[in-house]
Amino acid sequence: MAKIIAITNQKGGVGKTTTAVNLSAELAEMGKKVLMVDLDPQGNTTSGLGRAVRENNSVYDAMMGKQQLQACIQDTALKKLKLLGSDIRLAGAEVELVGVSNREFYLKNLLGTLRDDYDFIFIDCPPSLSLLTLNALAAADTVLIPIQCEYYALEGVTSLMNTVNRVKKTINPHLEIEGILLTMLDGRTNLGLQVVDQVKKHFKKDVFATTIPRNVRLGEAPSHGEPINIYDPRSTGAMAYQSLAKEVLSRNRKKK
Repeated sequence: MAKIIAITNQKGGVGKTTTAVNLSAELAEMGKKVLMVDLDPQGNTTSGLGRAVRENNSVYDAMMGKQQLQACIQDTALKKLKLLGSDIRLAGAEVELVGVSNREFYLKNLLGTLRDDYDFIFIDCPPSLSLLTLNALAAADTVLIPIQCEYYALEGVTSLMNTVNRVKKTINPHLEIEGILLTMLDGRTNLGLQVVDQVKKHFKKDVFATTIPRNVRLGEAPSHGEPINIYDPRSTGAMAYQSLAKEVLSRNRKKK
């Protein structure tokens, strides 16, 4: 049965989509059956995997009952990685669901039919606490939180932890933290290393041992529509996400 992991941070520009694309791709390359759900209307995860949604085959169409779910799932360049893509129409779901009962559970009900088909289902969330993000948190088993190695990192992740706790109390009592991932680390600066130390002291075992460095090739890969393990598998970015994938597998083996 698939584990559903929401990748989220209320702040943008922290490596959320980069992590969604490359962690899912690394796990697929390691032989795991993975579904990547792009729940951000910007559709950056979809384009980052070299795909685009056609009319009536997006996550929006599946959530709103406009199309059969299986018809919306696309192949990617990796055999074991599938995509439920997004485009700007998904922003309309926020408006359409406002007056609907149980509106936080549309995605959960949708993904529940797929759990036996995959090992992991990842959800790339919008960079805000929106109704779409609440749908992701309601559907997820755990939350993976990428945070940039910058001065206000701890403040941002503390706010997100409060959100997760509120969700646990209201719509998903089983939601847990998968891990906190430190991204965009420049190991040459004292600030970056101080942030790593500060976050690890504060959140202890919740923090992944793997950190994601600033890497030019990671930044280039989305413009080519390829995950880093295809675009430049020998880059430091690729090696970092390979390490993260191994850590995710190790953590989940221990929890079973």
